Amino acid sequence: MVEIVVGISALAVGTAAGFATCRATIGKNLKEKELEAEKIIKNKEEIEREAKKKAEEIIKEFENEAKRKAQEIIREAESLKQQQEIIIEKEILKRKQELEKELKSEREELQNLEKTLMNREAQLEKRLARLEHKEEELDKKWDEIKSLEEEIRSIQKEIEEKEAKLKAAEEQYMLELQRIASMTKEEAREELLRKVEEEAKLEAAKLMKEIEDEARKEAEKEAKWNLVTAIQRLAPEITTSHTISVVDLPSNDLKGRIIGREGRNIRAFEMETGVDLIIDDTPDIVTISSFDPLRREIAKRSLERLIADGRIHPGRIEEIVTKVKDEMESHIRKLGEETCLELGFTDVHPELFYYIGKLYYRTSYTQNVLLHTKEVAYLAGMMASELGLDEKAAKRGGLMHDVGKSISHEVGGSHSKVGAELAKRYGEPDVVINAILYHHNDEPARYPEAVLVAAADALSAARPGARREALQSYINRLEKIEAIVNSFENVEKSFAIQAGREVRIIVNAEKLTDEEAYMLTKDIAKRIEKEVEFPGQIKITTIRESRFIEVAK
Repeated sequence: MVEIVVGISALAVGTAAGFATCRATIGKNLKEKELEAEKIIKNKEEIEREAKKKAEEIIKEFENEAKRKAQEIIREAESLKQQQEIIIEKEILKRKQELEKELKSEREELQNLEKTLMNREAQLEKRLARLEHKEEELDKKWDEIKSLEEEIRSIQKEIEEKEAKLKAAEEQYMLELQRIASMTKEEAREELLRKVEEEAKLEAAKLMKEIEDEARKEAEKEAKWNLVTAIQRLAPEITTSHTISVVDLPSNDLKGRIIGREGRNIRAFEMETGVDLIIDDTPDIVTISSFDPLRREIAKRSLERLIADGRIHPGRIEEIVTKVKDEMESHIRKLGEETCLELGFTDVHPELFYYIGKLYYRTSYTQNVLLHTKEVAYLAGMMASELGLDEKAAKRGGLMHDVGKSISHEVGGSHSKVGAELAKRYGEPDVVINAILYHHNDEPARYPEAVLVAAADALSAARPGARREALQSYINRLEKIEAIVNSFENVEKSFAIQAGREVRIIVNAEKLTDEEAYMLTKDIAKRIEKEVEFPGQIKITTIRESRFIEVAK
């Protein structure tokens, strides 16, 4: 127990000593810490002063940098402003030029419109002048009719006066006849009526001749006017088809592939298409030759497809040609349908479309037959309209008049008769059938529209430039015309000019009078009409002149 107390006391003493030591140590540490804290505070104040100093320097530097950058930005802004002003000026100048161009084009359009209006005004003035001229002619005709009516009235009065005189003379004549010839009253009346009838017939024939001459003049004048009007209103382009077509090749090496080994490809192609394929030294082209334009077109399309496909052998050739033939048949039907719709015919039998469209691939003296038939249809329709006839029937007859040419080379016979059979088979009107047959004089004209179709056909075929003939036949015709003219007596020289459409003859003025020269011209014209075949007309001009030469010395 005592030991425990002693131990506790010793422990307490040691603990107190330890506490005192700790307290002293802590106090010392506190003083050191306070000193360090004071140093830190001093350092802090110095750091704050240095920081403030550096901050002021940095602020100054930032301010200077900001001022410098602001000045650079201002300078850049000014340069950008100047560049923008230059760009704006360029845009304004460009826009100004565009506006000037637009104004110039608008001025040109206005000028063109003004010219068009002036041309239309001139045309209207011409048309008005023609109408006034026609009105004057109608007034003259009306005056002539009135004068004719007055003449007829005067003739009627004369006839009445003559009848009264004849009645009195009849009584006297009857008495005289009865006295001299012992004739009865009935016999005397018959004799008198016979004489009066003869006189009336003579007067009527004379009046009829005058009226007929006047009517013929007016009809001829009106017919010429109608023809000129129709021709002026219609001026289509006439394209001609030649006997060859040319196919371009991508390279000259393809010629060997088209010919094939031992010529089997070219033989297969010619056999399938029915044309002649000409491969010569001309670079990068192949020539297709045939008188049938339809065969040439099928061959051309087939060859172009074979070249594009690249596979050229007999089997492929047969396949392509068959396909192109089917496509061409559809194309021809569509072409015929479009032609009928263009002319205003919606009731044509669908089977006729093929024959009409096929005319595009037929030529007559190098004139495309489909375009020729369209031209004839328009001309006939215009003339029918001017004459007050059935315009639609005339146009239909013009369209169908050469339809037989689409198959006449296949079935044989006259194309007019073949065309008439086609028209009958597919229900065309009788006036159309009559026009088809009449335009080649296979039957008389039963409708006036048929005559107009024949006239339009002659106009379309005979106008200059519509058809081209072989050079040799053309030269032969000119030589024949000149030979006929030179065979007449007193002809010194003759010249066939204007492609054979005019002949000028120089005669001896000492041997022929003007009347004899006139008769010579008529005789030459009759002989040329009889012996020479030619389209249109030939003008014959005879020149008779006297020349007197004297030399002054």
